[in-house]
Amino acid sequence: MLDDSTTAAVLAALAVAAFTCALFGAGARALRQPPVIGQILAGIALGPSLLGRLPGDPTARLFPAHVLPYLGMLGQVAVTVFMFSVGHELTAHRRQAAGRTVAAVSVGALVVPMGLGAALAVLGRASLGAAGEPGAGSGTFVLFIAVAVSITALPVLAAIVRDRELDGTRTGTVALAASGLMDAVAWLTLAAITLGARTTGGRRDGIQQVGLHLLLLLALAVALLGVVRPLLRRWMRNPGTAPYQLPVAFALAAGSAAATTALGLHAVFGGLLAGAAMPHLRERPDPSADPKSDPRSDRTPVPFLTASIHAVETLLLPLFFVTTGLALDVGSLRLGDYVLLVVVCAVACAGKLGGGYLGARLGGLPRQPSATVAVLLNTRGLTELIALNLGLASGIIHERLFTVLVLMAVITTLITSPLLSVLGHRAKPRREPGSHPVEPAAASTSAR
Repeated sequence: MLDDSTTAAVLAALAVAAFTCALFGAGARALRQPPVIGQILAGIALGPSLLGRLPGDPTARLFPAHVLPYLGMLGQVAVTVFMFSVGHELTAHRRQAAGRTVAAVSVGALVVPMGLGAALAVLGRASLGAAGEPGAGSGTFVLFIAVAVSITALPVLAAIVRDRELDGTRTGTVALAASGLMDAVAWLTLAAITLGARTTGGRRDGIQQVGLHLLLLLALAVALLGVVRPLLRRWMRNPGTAPYQLPVAFALAAGSAAATTALGLHAVFGGLLAGAAMPHLRERPDPSADPKSDPRSDRTPVPFLTASIHAVETLLLPLFFVTTGLALDVGSLRLGDYVLLVVVCAVACAGKLGGGYLGARLGGLPRQPSATVAVLLNTRGLTELIALNLGLASGIIHERLFTVLVLMAVITTLITSPLLSVLGHRAKPRREPGSHPVEPAAASTSAR
């Protein structure tokens, strides 16, 4: 049972994390960057990289060791809910995922960066070993690096697509659909990698364990998508169920997360599957609204369930950013680590930009739309951080490389907005006070 002092320390840490992330997120938005960039930097600033270097170690005072397990648990709950929304958004674009263009972009923007990432892990074994990776060159390590440089943050991409007024265009649709397909493959691969990293026994026993757990994971996915999803769709069509949809969604995410944890996987995989199993029931636009007086009247409103899920994320996710920031120390990096950072950024950008552009051109898109799709697919954010935390928790990577890869995620996302501006896609002008506000779910999704 928590005593009063521990409860007070946890609540104080939550207050500091929420305020700092909100402040940094607002600063990032003012600079036309995704708020998630500011929130990641807030977590880094509150950790040993900045605040912990001040006299008296304020980091240790704000986040004492005895409260970190509670903060970590709350952060994992937030991440599980976030992955629920990622899974929910992945299925939203499944109808657009058919077609030669989306298939070509998906293959190009996934296979090329994964190939380059694998080559980096194999050819750069000595440099990675010097960065504190004794397992550099192993199959598990190579696959993880390949996935780490090839992930696209779908929620961040969706927010940028809206901000640059690309929603509804062929370019935006292709980017979103391709990102959904690539993320599904990347997370499935990551599930196999983390299972392999956690198995015990000889090689043959390890392969058997991974195979068994993947079969059980497949059975869970079939049950959620083939049985639970149709039942939920029928139930949610009743208007009287609206007040109960959020508790049911949370129970589904928690139950699925518990199941994947029991299988030896992280809870985030359960959240992702639960989100994919949750049906999409859109509200109809108000036919009485005047599109001239209300520019949002021709849009489909975001359902209450989606807005509520994003509200829960916004409340608790700062704790995940803080626990991530506490796990890395930029000041501990050496000169060779910064050289490695430049190489990793170059590989990540070359893979996504080159593979995405090539796939789009082979899929029939003209040059400029192809370049736009490639730039959009180079975005990384919270999704990348979750994958990196999985690698760190599984022992696949260690602190210094973890820090390098987090900085890579920040840098590659930072350059997205300037590159889109160069391509002629200007951000929407900010609304003046008193104008129509942004929809709640859209606003909170843009923070990811």
